[in-house]
Amino acid sequence: MKKVLIIVGDATETLDTMYPFYRLIEAGMQPVVAGPEKKKYQMVLHEVKPGWTITKEWEGYTIDADIAFRDVKPEEYAGIMFSGGRAPEYIRYDADLVRITKHFFETNKPIASVCHGVEIPAYADCVRGRKMATVLKCRFDLEVCGGIFVNEPCVVDGNLISGRTFHDNGHYVGKWIALLEQAP
Repeated sequence: MKKVLIIVGDATETLDTMYPFYRLIEAGMQPVVAGPEKKKYQMVLHEVKPGWTITKEWEGYTIDADIAFRDVKPEEYAGIMFSGGRAPEYIRYDADLVRITKHFFETNKPIASVCHGVEIPAYADCVRGRKMATVLKCRFDLEVCGGIFVNEPCVVDGNLISGRTFHDNGHYVGKWIALLEQAP
């Protein structure tokens, strides 16, 4: 059974995380949740309410990390998913997460990213010249690190598949899973 990493931290977006988690199980793969520590993380729900110009946040479900970043041996995993929410804003600085991220880009394994998830590969210097979707407020993070912003529900750039927000789950997650199914 192929193992696939899902990267989380406190304030990871619930739908960004749970939709691919269960889709991986449906595809016969094992989602492995990784966080800064092996512990329970509080997820959140994000939405821009009608008439609002900023994102409103509510508490979502919790999720248990199966493994801490420092204990991840990336060669044991078929792919990786960078979930959104506010978590990437602080977990991107974790040296072990940077190590893990670089492995997936260097080995051309299937990578998914949604919403604020882009902040992790951007910080790890893995987005130069790569086309990606992300939420509009993270466009700067992508472009300042050399990436190319595309405002579409699914952007495929080789092994990198991305969406803007959880509203795009039905557009990009299936294409990422198809890549995982083809991977050795």
